[in-house]
Amino acid sequence: MTHFARPMGDVTYLRFTFCGTAGEEVSGRALDEGIVRAMWLTHEELRASADRHHTPIVLKCVEDYLAGRRVPLDFIHTHSVAPVVRA
Repeated sequence: MTHFARPMGDVTYLRFTFCGTAGEEVSGRALDEGIVRAMWLTHEELRASADRHHTPIVLKCVEDYLAGRRVPLDFIHTHSVAPVVRA
């Protein structure tokens, strides 16, 4: 987990990064809001453009991958809890 102090209030991010093989580009697919474009960069190019990243976690995830940091997928669990109804 990474915590950042921001002018609009503190923010905590929990990020999961998955690795795999990229498939073909889907032509005409819309990008998420706020994303200007998608592009492939080398590690050096990514590090040189860190000031343009959405969060510092982007580079951290790539560097963790390059350092060989991995955990099995079965380390990730979910648990659904019914919402608490207060009178």
